[in-house]
Amino acid sequence: MFLSELFSGYQGLVILTLLMLGIDLLLTRGKISFRSAAVWSVFWFSLAFLFAGAIYLFWPEMSPTSQLSSSEASTAFITGYLLEKSLSVDNLFVFALIFTQFNVPDKNVPRILMLGIVGALVLRGIMISVGAPLIAQFHMILYLFGFFLIWTGVQMWRQHDQDNSSFSDSFAVRLVKKFMRISPDYHGNKLFIRDGIGILATPMLVVVTVIAMTDIMFALDSIPAIFAVTQEAYLVLAANVFALLGLRSLYFVLGGMLTKFAYLHHTLAFMLCFIGTKMLLIDTPFAIATPVSLGVILASLTAGIGASIWKQHQLKKVNQ
Repeated sequence: MFLSELFSGYQGLVILTLLMLGIDLLLTRGKISFRSAAVWSVFWFSLAFLFAGAIYLFWPEMSPTSQLSSSEASTAFITGYLLEKSLSVDNLFVFALIFTQFNVPDKNVPRILMLGIVGALVLRGIMISVGAPLIAQFHMILYLFGFFLIWTGVQMWRQHDQDNSSFSDSFAVRLVKKFMRISPDYHGNKLFIRDGIGILATPMLVVVTVIAMTDIMFALDSIPAIFAVTQEAYLVLAANVFALLGLRSLYFVLGGMLTKFAYLHHTLAFMLCFIGTKMLLIDTPFAIATPVSLGVILASLTAGIGASIWKQHQLKKVNQ
């Protein structure tokens, strides 16, 4: 009964989120080693599946008004979690690119990632709280989301060289420069400093702003995608929470391996097109069941990772 009371309702989920954020911030302060990041990544991944088990056991108590069965709810959560986690890995490519372009010191990266995750949680909470009632009232929005996801997937598939992206003259940078003077150097984790003239923004604030603006773009893909899996707002929010909480540790685990996932964009592009198609078929006799979606997502990830490993193996053979 303790678990059902702990996880029941949005209040319990918010308390659990704050507790996990506090644990992550307290135990992974400063520079994060590869070993520590690996252990924490396994911990967050395991915790998500423990939560799926709690859903299976206590779903009627957790969401008394839901029309889903316990098995349907747990399957929907796992599917949504894996989908959001996969899209989050793509986010790490962009984060690494931003850190490189702005010459972010290694010691500042953990704090920026934490601020980015907190901002993403707040933003997605707002989007979900607005999106769920809109979908319930205007069902046609699902079809708009479906076409948008397919279009996004096609655009992602056609994208060949993401490294050409430049954030140095992005809207976020121009916004900070419009209202603040910017110091040339980093000053630890400080966002603002003071000189003889007044207050200056540090490059740290610029990077945090760029990360925040970038996450808004990411959310435009991920939130519609998970609504294709389930319109149960509690599960949508929970899947986003668990996917984002392990993102900081995962960044330090992947590290230099990010560039080796050669087929990640193709895998995510296919998944977005599939989820968009699922959304378009939701009210037809050809509606795709959630367990089938879970199988497709797992197969896509396996194929994408396997193909990337094979390509790296072939490149090594050529270079030998």
